[in-house]
Amino acid sequence: MEKTAFVFAGGGSLGAIQVGMLRELVSWGITPDLVIGASAGAINGAYFACNPGVEGATRLEGLWRGIRRAEIMPWSWRSVLGMLGGSRGHLVEAFGLRGLLNRNFGEARLEAAAVPLHVVATDMQTGDEVLLSRGSIVDAVLASAAIPGVFPPVLFEGRTLIDGGVANNTPVSTAIQLGATRVIVLPAGFTCSERRPPRGALEHAFNALSLLVARQLVHDLQHFADQAHISVVPPLCPLDISPYDYTKCGELIDRAAGTTAQWLQGNGLSSRHVPSALHPHTHDDSAPSCSTDIPAAAPH
Repeated sequence: MEKTAFVFAGGGSLGAIQVGMLRELVSWGITPDLVIGASAGAINGAYFACNPGVEGATRLEGLWRGIRRAEIMPWSWRSVLGMLGGSRGHLVEAFGLRGLLNRNFGEARLEAAAVPLHVVATDMQTGDEVLLSRGSIVDAVLASAAIPGVFPPVLFEGRTLIDGGVANNTPVSTAIQLGATRVIVLPAGFTCSERRPPRGALEHAFNALSLLVARQLVHDLQHFADQAHISVVPPLCPLDISPYDYTKCGELIDRAAGTTAQWLQGNGLSSRHVPSALHPHTHDDSAPSCSTDIPAAAPH
C-alpha cells in the first residue's frame, strides 16, 4: 500500500515558498499520509498536519502574508552587542515566535494532529537527529526552529535541542524510515551559482549552509531512489532573497504557486528528476538553466 509523506525543509523566511507549493499540491488533490518538517518547515508541516486540505493551506498562506521580521526576530543593536560581548549566546529571545505558535496551536500535541506529524530537531550535545512525534507542538516546533546563535536552545523532555536543519534539513531519510513509499519534498531555497556575492555575515553563513543542504539533498535523492518514489517540487531559481527578509513572503508564495502549477501540469509528480537548481548551473542564454525543471504542460 502506498504511503505518501510531505517533507518540509528548513529555510527561514523562505519557508513562504512552501506555502505556494502546498497550495497547488492540495488543489491538485494530493493528500499526505504523514507530514515531516524541520526548522521553518516544522512550522508549515505542523500547521498543515493540524489543518489539512485546501482550507488549511489557505489559512497558512494568510499567516505567512502577515508575518513581519520584528514579530519573529526582534533584534536590536543592544542584543547584537550583548551577543558579541559574550553576555549571552543568542541574538534574540523566542518570545515572539512562541507567541505566534501559541496563537495557532495552543495546547495541541503532536500525536493529536489530523495527519500523523513528526518534527525533526537536533540534540545540542551530540549533534544527533531527534525525531519528535509526541508532546507539545509549540515546544517541538520551537526546538526545531531554534537556529544556533539566533534563538536559545529548547529543553524538550529532558534533552537540549536546537534547529533540526543542523542534523537533517530535508528529512527524506526520516520519511523513509517511517515507512513512506512516496515522498514529496517541499524545499525552501538554495543559493544559486549565478547569484551575486553574499553581503554581510548572515548572508555568508546562509550561502555556505545552502550549498551544504543542496549537496546533502542530492545525495539522499540518489541514495534512497530505490526505496521510495521521491519527487522534489522545483525550488525557485534564481532566488536572491535573504532567509531573514520577511517583506517578500507574498511574492515568494505567488512565484512558487506558479512554478508548482506548471510542474504538476507537466506530470512532474511522476518524475524522479533531481531539480537542476540543486546542481551548479547558469542563467545565460548559452547554457541550460534551472527553468528546464518545468516540463511542457500535460492535461490534468
